[in-house]
Amino acid sequence: MWDEPFEVLLRKHLSLLEADDVLTAETSLRDFGLDSMGVVELLSSLERTYGVRFVDDALHIDNFATPRILWDTLRAMRTPAG
Repeated sequence: MWDEPFEVLLRKHLSLLEADDVLTAETSLRDFGLDSMGVVELLSSLERTYGVRFVDDALHIDNFATPRILWDTLRAMRTPAG
């Protein structure tokens, strides 16, 4: 599914997710505390960790709805076009 650094970064921004809670692909990030400020901080962390830049199309709030959607967005940016 996704790698460990992704989950660690995500969990840091989900204030309502307990340490022993399972983070599933369909977990609502907003329901577990990801707000607009958290999105900005998470975005910055993901860019630093993965060496990518979120392009304008990827900055839509829907891309931050669930771990699966966010991971797919990140993975697409990491894959060379061709």
